[in-house]
Amino acid sequence: MNKPENGEIVSRDILDLLPHRYPFLLVDRVLSFEPMKSVHAIKCVSINEPFFQGHFPSYPVMPGVLILEALAQAGGIMVIKSLPPADTVGKIFLFTGMEKVRFRRPVFPGDQLHLHVTYERHKMSMWKTNGKAMVDGKVVAEGILTASVVPRED
Repeated sequence: MNKPENGEIVSRDILDLLPHRYPFLLVDRVLSFEPMKSVHAIKCVSINEPFFQGHFPSYPVMPGVLILEALAQAGGIMVIKSLPPADTVGKIFLFTGMEKVRFRRPVFPGDQLHLHVTYERHKMSMWKTNGKAMVDGKVVAEGILTASVVPRED
C-alpha cells in the first residue's frame, strides 16, 4: 500500500482495505485520515452509475441508502486503518445499524459527495461512528452508524 504523507488513500489502495467492488464500491478516494478520530473521503457521482437506470430515469437521484452505505464504507476504512493489521486478518466490517438518520438534500449526477465520518466509541468488536455526507458544503445526509468487525465465513 502506498504511504501518502497527507493521510490520502487512493482508489487502488482502497481496494486493499474494503471487500466491495464495482458496482458497490462507493468510496473513490480518502482525502484525509486520522486513526481513531476521523476520515474524509469522496464519492464522485456519475450519470453512469447503474442505480440511475431505475432511480429515476427522468430525474436521476442517488438513493439515500447508498449515501449511507458510502458513509459506512468510509467509516470501515477509518476503523480498518486504525486497528493493527493482525487484528483485521480474516475479518470483515459489517454494517449493523443506523440511528438519527436524516436526508437533507438530493444528490445528482455530477456531484462530488464528501463523506465525513468521526469515531464515537467502540466496545469489543462493535463500533459507533457519526457520519455526514455533503455536496458543495451543504449537508445532504447524516446519521449515527454502527458496525462490527467479525470473522469472515468463507
